[in-house]
Amino acid sequence: MNNAVTVKDLEVIRQKALKAIEETVGTVGLIKFIQMYSNGEGDYTTGRRKKIAKLDRVDFQEFLKERGELER
Repeated sequence: MNNAVTVKDLEVIRQKALKAIEETVGTVGLIKFIQMYSNGEGDYTTGRRKKIAKLDRVDFQEFLKERGELER
């Protein structure tokens, strides 16, 4: 039994999957889906740590207010 998948097979699978997603959630939904799985740049963890290091208690309180988890 040969389980080899060719590049052409993978392209057909990709095209059918994208078509199915678009038919299910529409063009905008398809775009959002693709954006969720696009390749990012840089080191996410290092960037996140730097961003969080700059935050203080007031920033955190504002975040909670925006989420409705802290009275305004």
